[in-house]
Amino acid sequence: MRTKVALSAKFKEAFKSVIPIVAIVMLLSALYVPVPAGIMLTFLCGGMLLIVGMMLFTLGAEMSVTPMGEYVGSYMTRTKKLIAVLGLSFVLGFIITISEPDLQVLASLVPSIPSRTLVLAVALGVGIFLMLALLRMLFRIPFIYMLIISYAVVFALTYFVPDSFISVAFDSGGVTTGPMTVPFIMAMGLGVAAIRSDENASDDSFGLVALCSVGPVLAVLILGMIYHPEEADIELGAIAEVSDTMELFKNFLFEFPTYLKEMAVSLSPILIFMLLFQIFVLRLKAKRLERIVIGIVYTYAGLVIFMTGANVGFMPAGRYLGGMIAEGSSVMIVPVAMIMGYFIVKAEPAVYVLNNQVERMTDGGVKAKSMGLALSIGVAVSLGLSMIMVLKGFSILYYLIPGYALALGISFFVPKMYTAIAFDSGGVASGPMTAAFLVPFAQGACIAVGGNIETDAFGIVAMVALTPLITIQLMALYSEYKERARAISEANSLFEFEHMDEDAIIPL
Repeated sequence: MRTKVALSAKFKEAFKSVIPIVAIVMLLSALYVPVPAGIMLTFLCGGMLLIVGMMLFTLGAEMSVTPMGEYVGSYMTRTKKLIAVLGLSFVLGFIITISEPDLQVLASLVPSIPSRTLVLAVALGVGIFLMLALLRMLFRIPFIYMLIISYAVVFALTYFVPDSFISVAFDSGGVTTGPMTVPFIMAMGLGVAAIRSDENASDDSFGLVALCSVGPVLAVLILGMIYHPEEADIELGAIAEVSDTMELFKNFLFEFPTYLKEMAVSLSPILIFMLLFQIFVLRLKAKRLERIVIGIVYTYAGLVIFMTGANVGFMPAGRYLGGMIAEGSSVMIVPVAMIMGYFIVKAEPAVYVLNNQVERMTDGGVKAKSMGLALSIGVAVSLGLSMIMVLKGFSILYYLIPGYALALGISFFVPKMYTAIAFDSGGVASGPMTAAFLVPFAQGACIAVGGNIETDAFGIVAMVALTPLITIQLMALYSEYKERARAISEANSLFEFEHMDEDAIIPL
């Protein structure tokens, strides 16, 4: 009974998240861009799969991935052995990154560097930076100091790699913090924070995702220096159109086994680790273990259904719409992309996990609804700026350098917890939905205006990861301003009451 109620609640959340982007695409196809019936039917079927996939994934993450991460985080701190903590965190960061499906997609698109080499290098970067993130928590190192040093090194290295490779490097930081990585890493942070007894423990539980997003960027930039990759032509497959319902379902059924295998491979390293951890360390009771196992089944099923719907249903529609809108009126591509970005981030599975984790850890001080609004605004701005870059064809560094400088500058004026939350949210916002719909949308627009896909269409993930850093911190500044104004108003009212002339008080 409890599971049915939970599934019903998750279905409503997923439905509300996916329907807006479906409605926007249908409205565009009815009033502005004529979309072939086959592409539209495929898109609608993909939308239904996304709803079911999100429903199962979010429930499964709550039942399995989050508690597993908390158990591991608590154990690592209780051991009081620094070597054990660092070793476990490195192994976990490494295997979880290899399990991230979006990384496999990006690696297959990068020219001049073998896919396996890229995946292993990125996983190595995440493992190292997860160690550094946990060391920061244990030794209470200010989060902002680590960010400033890390991004100073990152931007220094950009001058030693080709411009065509910079966007790929920053995109890699976004794709590694996806639906598998975020729940586990954030839960590890909560587990470590639960052991600490100081008042700043909960604040320091945020920021792990942000630091783990820096490692892949550094790793890919270093690979770029070693391989000296040159620009290469990226061939995009033709958009498949279906002529009848049987062909439509065959498209999904043909790809379904691929994602069954991919998600099984993605989850297997984590499952093996947790099995060994249960046997030798945790020894959870049967009831708790049963709940985690059921949650893993839900997570697996949800990821398979979600990825099938996103890649088979959403990707062709995104590329077709981007191309047709840019071809008809390049000016229109900017506002359309902003509207899509505003709503599409709501469909990211990891965004749901982060927003609710933030509300829980701040005891409702930061509402999930407020977080969602700030993220949507940030992604909308990033999509508008990305489309301008696609149309004009300039380097993404013109956005990234001032953008990160502004985000880091604001951090000195807001509580440190908000800065950590903001930088976590940047990595979380750029997930499967971005890769499955927004990147193809940008690629379609880039082809239509005769741009270079590698330099102009890549980088959209990096932009989606950048703008929330600014909007969420601005939200924090506004909240601080309102709180101070309210406190001043209450103090003035109290002062006026205390100094009120006794003759002015009318007796009852």
